[in-house]
Amino acid sequence: MSTNDLARGHSSATLSEASGLPVALSPRIRPLWPGARLCGPAFTVQGAGGDNLALHHAVLEAPPGSVLVADVGGARFGHWGEILTVAARQREIAGLLIDGGVRDAAEIQALGFPVFSRNNAIFGTRKDFRGVLGRPVTVGGVVVHAGDLVVGDLDGVVALPASDTRPILDRADARVAHERELMERLREGRSTLELHDGFEAAGR
Repeated sequence: MSTNDLARGHSSATLSEASGLPVALSPRIRPLWPGARLCGPAFTVQGAGGDNLALHHAVLEAPPGSVLVADVGGARFGHWGEILTVAARQREIAGLLIDGGVRDAAEIQALGFPVFSRNNAIFGTRKDFRGVLGRPVTVGGVVVHAGDLVVGDLDGVVALPASDTRPILDRADARVAHERELMERLREGRSTLELHDGFEAAGR
């Protein structure tokens, strides 16, 4: 399975709280289709609004299992669609996180390819700017470096620093175990107010 055992199955919210760091992207970055989940190391792409040539190059260069993380300035253009999705799946790319617009939502959902974007837009793009690959980019207000662990679900997206991933996952494991204990007490009839201190410790 790898990629830290797919981030050990934790939600973006749990990972954000366990990190203690400003790793949560803007809530304006949303899944393109219900049920989409991102998990993988970032392959960063600095593009330009209204231009998707950088994404074509990124699909060729990104290693299998990586998540393309693209900064196109939040522009409302269809930077990504069905054609790039088919190409990305062929190269075993794990998904796309883009601060900008995408299109062909129904087709991308049918292909099961996870995409998180700032908006949907049908406006076409030019292909002039080759872009820069592998440099830090800002997506959803968070600086993402190549190799950072990206996890996205219905709650949102986090980008965990590569150097801190293991301790963050360990703390997330501990939080989830503690929450399970609290849930059992609730099922035994205890109230949330009685367990207030425990929920505070769990960040709930």
